[in-house]
Amino acid sequence: MPNRKVILNQEVDGLGAAGDIVEVRAGYARNLLVPRGWATPWTVGAEKQILALRKARQAKQIADHDEAVAVKDQLESTKARIELKAGKNGRLFGAVTPALVAEALHTATGHDFDRRQVALTGHVKTPGSYTAVVRVNDSITANAKFDVIGKA
Repeated sequence: MPNRKVILNQEVDGLGAAGDIVEVRAGYARNLLVPRGWATPWTVGAEKQILALRKARQAKQIADHDEAVAVKDQLESTKARIELKAGKNGRLFGAVTPALVAEALHTATGHDFDRRQVALTGHVKTPGSYTAVVRVNDSITANAKFDVIGKA
């Protein structure tokens, strides 16, 4: 099966960030990426448009670099708190998701984070202290600490 070029509309784990031009298997593009709106088929005109958007995004990122560093420092110095129901044995009902962590970080820092910016190192199903990797922008990531508290 031949490969096919697509332009990513959003970040796809293991593939790239929004605006990246990647080559994937034709079936992967046809059956998953394009129908879900994660990518659009590559064309010369679309590539020119994406390059212009990428150039504008890079200029904006340079201007916001100091702010991104400040957000990173704030994330690494703050500890978020997540309370979930737990059973008698201390095990949580359900698991902590990146969306819950993003919401807790918003509460702790005041900055908005999308669930796709938060990566957990493993499944969080018990109370305790954990660390999540938060992508502040394309070049800056922060290790955010959070506590999971089980409540009856």
